[in-house]
Amino acid sequence: MARVAVVIPTFAQSAFVARALDSLEGQSFDDWEAIVVDDASPDDTAGIVARFVASDPRIRLERLPENRGLGAALNAGLDLTAAALVAYLPTDDVWYADHLATLVALLDARPEAPLAYAGLRHHYNRETLDPLEGDGLQLVQVVHRRTEDRWIERSELVTDDLGAMLFDRLRRRGAFVASGTVTCEWVDHPGQLHKLLREPIGGINAYRQRFAVRHPLRFHTTTGDRIDEWARYARFREESPPEPTADGLRILLVGELAYNADRILALEERGHRLFGLWMPDPYWYNTVGPLPFGHVVDATSRDPREAIRETRPDVVYALLNWQAVPWAAHVLRENPGVPFVWHFKEGPFISLEKGDWADLVELTTRADGVIHASSEMRDWFETVVPGASEPDRTFVLDGDLPKAEWFDGSFARRLSEVDGELHTVVPGRPIGLHPETVAELAAQGVHLHFYGDFTHGQWRAWIDRATALAPGRLHLHPTVDQTGWARELSRYDAGWLHVFESRNGGDIRRADWDDLNLPARMATLAAAGLPMLQRANPGAIVATQSLARALGTSVFFDGVGEVAERLRDLDEIEAVRAAVLAARRQFSFDAHADRLVDFFRSTIARSGSAGRAAASGRATARSYHRADGADRIRPDVRPAGR
Repeated sequence: MARVAVVIPTFAQSAFVARALDSLEGQSFDDWEAIVVDDASPDDTAGIVARFVASDPRIRLERLPENRGLGAALNAGLDLTAAALVAYLPTDDVWYADHLATLVALLDARPEAPLAYAGLRHHYNRETLDPLEGDGLQLVQVVHRRTEDRWIERSELVTDDLGAMLFDRLRRRGAFVASGTVTCEWVDHPGQLHKLLREPIGGINAYRQRFAVRHPLRFHTTTGDRIDEWARYARFREESPPEPTADGLRILLVGELAYNADRILALEERGHRLFGLWMPDPYWYNTVGPLPFGHVVDATSRDPREAIRETRPDVVYALLNWQAVPWAAHVLRENPGVPFVWHFKEGPFISLEKGDWADLVELTTRADGVIHASSEMRDWFETVVPGASEPDRTFVLDGDLPKAEWFDGSFARRLSEVDGELHTVVPGRPIGLHPETVAELAAQGVHLHFYGDFTHGQWRAWIDRATALAPGRLHLHPTVDQTGWARELSRYDAGWLHVFESRNGGDIRRADWDDLNLPARMATLAAAGLPMLQRANPGAIVATQSLARALGTSVFFDGVGEVAERLRDLDEIEAVRAAVLAARRQFSFDAHADRLVDFFRSTIARSGSAGRAAASGRATARSYHRADGADRIRPDVRPAGR
């Protein structure tokens, strides 16, 4: 039996794997056995490894039948070896010749130590003798004694924290020892797993798409909020999809769903069939499939024409934020003639900045139907592409309203009823609330409760200054998701919208994103029955102001100095609270789902000639559909959400 078991996890790294295995075979210490665990790579990783296996009997290949994640791959390797010492060599990393020899000798000299680690080279040409700052111990730099401990797997938790996955439990067995020499390299490149996992560029949606994960996840990285999809979507995980109605539509979702993605279940509940053709490379909040709820069936092809032939939609529903614009425009150009609806949330100014303006204009002008996130957004686009906002081809609907079930929670007793002081809440970024503003509020006896673990990290300097200026008045709370909106946030007297002073003077051409946007937190605060605090902008075009004036849901102030006075006006605050309670369901997607479907149907009717032009494509695709009406789009894969 070899002294050291080398576990080598890999996924889609055919360009790296030969370099890593060559460094393994170049070790001065040769009493090792290696298990390469290929986590169902879609490239030729297994073929390259096979050449090393054929020439070196110490190397074995174990290919998992489906992708199971890093923890499962590491555990599979541990289970297939029996050596007393364990080392790890991710296939995008490299060992130098004396790496194993140095760490084995160190453990021999320190029998009480459970783990030894080497110094490493990183980020091209930097070196450290310690765990990597901000990233901790890396797999490539350790050798540890075999124990009964196992790595946390995807079914338990997805994280970039290797300490939480295993190393913290090993540390409880004794102190780790350092070799004091650099004998390995942690290779920095865009495809590293921790970069895929971490917000804001990576995150849960980037991870889900990369590995085609079809079940809910528990997800917590070192830079993001804790997410428990098993708990969040438990109520939406029926085994059987709702029965399609006779006149139900086949809707192909194109792009991404952003926040509150479960809203699309309202369409499924109304007897419509949903399919997915998702944008590549999503950010953390760009929700894409496979979805962890409901029964959306993803197209097997990424080619738009083939995906449309495969799914046979009655309407293409493309959405939502600026990241989806290039993909939606690509699908529009490749669309063989199926009625196409474009729904845009945010933000046109970012599309300008990112160079996707031509795509956005093409979507706005060429789509059969266009949905704007606010009336003000529609009016602004009319200045961009005059004549494109004809009433029969445009619709107004906020892009990421939550599902109605999240408004069902019970309310809590308000903190002000207990201590007699005023308590306000900001769920997310405290936009427009400067540290000096917090101090001014504190002087009036107003508390500010700030929610969001990840956001706290981004606003650390703001928090430190606000805390110093307003001691005892700023309170930090972890993120609360949809399941706790009503119960948790109803404890407060009012909630903050973005605070800004509009500069457009009533001229829509001068409007900026603050003026046009309906921030997602409006629905969050409505779910908790909270009056919404916003600065009055008389004479300006401001979407939140127009909506709040129409519904009576906001407490307006001219300056922060009068906030406490307005909140202590019990007649006013109770009237606003009553208005929020009366209107709160209007902030749910379900309240607008029927009108949205009517818009789809009118778009289909207006696009009759285009639909006929695509008929031959749909007829060709009937081979994908059984006579009994059941889909066979993915005969080998269960629909997402099972």
